[in-house]
Amino acid sequence: LFFVHAETAKSPYVASRPFRVNAGAVHAYARTPDGGTVYLSELESGDEVQLIDTKGSTREAIVGRVKIEKRPMFRISADYEGDRVTMLLQNAETIKVHTREGRTEVTDLEPGDEMLIYYEDTARHFGEAVEESIIEK
Repeated sequence: LFFVHAETAKSPYVASRPFRVNAGAVHAYARTPDGGTVYLSELESGDEVQLIDTKGSTREAIVGRVKIEKRPMFRISADYEGDRVTMLLQNAETIKVHTREGRTEVTDLEPGDEMLIYYEDTARHFGEAVEESIIEK
């Protein structure tokens, strides 16, 4: 899972919206409080999700609404111990990930930038960790 900041930073494009997270494409995962995962497309108002800060502290939050839009997207990828992980994010200055330099607009990412991710060396089936081997491309 890639760390995507809530839209709390000041921006010349829109006002700060600390309640909003542009979490990516509908097939991306969100983490649940019990340690499971759920596709973004499965989330509904009232669902519980797990939020995490850059230091690893977590808390639960309730989803207020889910908004699915068609937007220009691009793929970001990271290599971790021989595995490549990827994510589609909206191609916009308001979308920020966490790099060694801190909060970074996805439009400013450069090859070689190191991003904060959560990596599990486990497979998942219906959001639950399972002991098997899965290859995703």
